[in-house]
Amino acid sequence: MISASTVKELRERTGCGMMDCKKALTETNGDMDKAIEFLREKGLAAAVKKAGRIASEGLVDILVDGNVGAMVEVNSETDFVAKNAEFQQFVKDVAKQVIATNPADVEALLDSKFVDGDNTIREMLTEKIATIGENMNVRRFERFEGNVVGYVHGGGRIGVMVLAEGALDDAGHEAARDAAMQIAAINPLYLDKDVVPAEDIEKEKAIIIAQIKEDPKNANKPDNIIEKMVGGKINKFFEQNCLNQQAFVKDDSMSVSKYLESKGVKLTKYARFEKGEGLEKKVDDFAAEVASMTK
Repeated sequence: MISASTVKELRERTGCGMMDCKKALTETNGDMDKAIEFLREKGLAAAVKKAGRIASEGLVDILVDGNVGAMVEVNSETDFVAKNAEFQQFVKDVAKQVIATNPADVEALLDSKFVDGDNTIREMLTEKIATIGENMNVRRFERFEGNVVGYVHGGGRIGVMVLAEGALDDAGHEAARDAAMQIAAINPLYLDKDVVPAEDIEKEKAIIIAQIKEDPKNANKPDNIIEKMVGGKINKFFEQNCLNQQAFVKDDSMSVSKYLESKGVKLTKYARFEKGEGLEKKVDDFAAEVASMTK
């Protein structure tokens, strides 16, 4: 009888899935070293060596099923793998799993059994690492319920998912998608000026006041004039950083909120993923690599 603690130890030592570890221990009568060899022979433990590599490429994808939408980011080491059909299908499977199971976080997602299979998402990921030959990582996801519209830009470089109120007929759906495209292009910090945290506004005001005082032309201006200048610049800050207050890129005579309102739509939430944002990028230095091999 193979104990759960032994399976857990083998999993920690190899990074392989629970079922693979259990099978390896069963095949080797519980011998840990032989089980590791068994996994290596099967090409599964190879994933351990790859796990340290930087994975900052990959795909952002969105799946909408009825009134539920999921956006996921799965990373790989190279853009070449992101174009692999097997990798792309795995990304879609991850999004499908998010829709079906509503996991609390990435760890819960990885440990959940795939709705259309016998393995967990973690085991599927380990298998893909072994067969495709690159480190991969399920980085993050968002899940919305309601009137969900998604937009994926640049073949999976940027994804935006929005949640809308109102009847999403053809015109409403197009309007929500237009807003998603603007989010992809301009990356606003906030949905609306009313949701900007007070501390962010105060921080911006402090910056504006410091800038005003730096200008000698403002040295003798009274406080009420300074206050009006600050108010005007704060409004400009909202117009630049809040989606609803931004000029609509397809018709800058109106704001995004006015455009959406004209189509009977109001956005209540959005999420934007950009592939690899905030991750360390892999830098290839061929000369250094060759030099290291000669030492």
